[in-house]
Amino acid sequence: MREFIVKDGKKLRLGYTTGSCAAAASKAAAWMLLTGRVKEKIQLDTPKGITLNLDVEQISIEENRVSCAIEKDSGDDPDVTKGSLVFAQVSRTAEPGIFIEGGKGIGRVTKQGLDQPVGAAAINSVPRQMIRENLEEVCRLTDYHGGLAVVISVPNGEQLARQTFNPRLGIVGGISILGTTGIVEPMSEQALVDTIRLELRQRRVSGAKHVLLTPGNYGLDYIQKGLGINPKLAVLTSNFIGDALDICKEFAFSGALLVGHVGKLIKIAGGMLNTHSKYGDCRMEIMAAHAGAAGLSPSSIREMLESVTCDDGLRILQEEGLYEETLKRISKQISSNLEYRSGGKITTGAIMFSKKYGFLGETDKARLLLTRILEEQL
Repeated sequence: MREFIVKDGKKLRLGYTTGSCAAAASKAAAWMLLTGRVKEKIQLDTPKGITLNLDVEQISIEENRVSCAIEKDSGDDPDVTKGSLVFAQVSRTAEPGIFIEGGKGIGRVTKQGLDQPVGAAAINSVPRQMIRENLEEVCRLTDYHGGLAVVISVPNGEQLARQTFNPRLGIVGGISILGTTGIVEPMSEQALVDTIRLELRQRRVSGAKHVLLTPGNYGLDYIQKGLGINPKLAVLTSNFIGDALDICKEFAFSGALLVGHVGKLIKIAGGMLNTHSKYGDCRMEIMAAHAGAAGLSPSSIREMLESVTCDDGLRILQEEGLYEETLKRISKQISSNLEYRSGGKITTGAIMFSKKYGFLGETDKARLLLTRILEEQL
């Protein structure tokens, strides 16, 4: 497709979701089944309001069923499914209605709290609705009053799923058919927040009242090696720490414990609950301010402000004998800002570390929250 958006000054091409691929392939297959005529291009109206005109590939026509595919194009988004073929096989059924199932390469739901119930194919609600509405349209146009069975498949889906969150979410055997708008916006922040929401919802439905959060792989590694805890207990927030806390409130969690590298968590001490560098990089300014309040000399403050990494700032604190006092101040401010964002509706805490220096500090309620999280796993 040739639709674009401008993001951070860059012109980026939009793509379309696996849900759009599945709906378009289903529509084309149904048309060929009910008319007996080959369809090499198919038009699809997406929930976003953008109309797609897609090439229909690998057409196979038999007496009672038709199969075809649409190639996934995620535009300039680095999606693992880009270039994959999403197949739909459509056949007649004696019972009226549209029946949607997943075939090869489509995951199965094994845990509660996801878009689909346990045991169902991981074809989400909006793609199912798109498939159903498009097949109902084809039935009306061809004056067909029987039923249609649709099987969606992605031949390389099981392999692709290993590069997604699916194994972590309890979706086994393949990828999910996704999309709420039918359109992929490159590097969509909303898509990341939606993933966080999905995992937190799943934890809550499974009975968890307290949740472990971490921004990324550094945190997962420290949770395992520094705390001796299974890193699978943690929900990855990326830079969206504030959004994750908002979702925790929405789902009525009792508490959330954030474990993170000093490079991320020190930004929270400055009130930044989205820690992406494009929103600001005030790490050394925050550290220098707290160090100055703890008694760091002006010359050392200047040196700290000229430092590139937090570890270099920590070195200065050690050399000046202000390491513990400054980190206590920073931890206290992190606690205050987490509590402010949570609005007092959930108990919050944080544990901060450095890859070089290890454990740096924790908020007052961090250990209590950690205990609660571990107790819920027993």
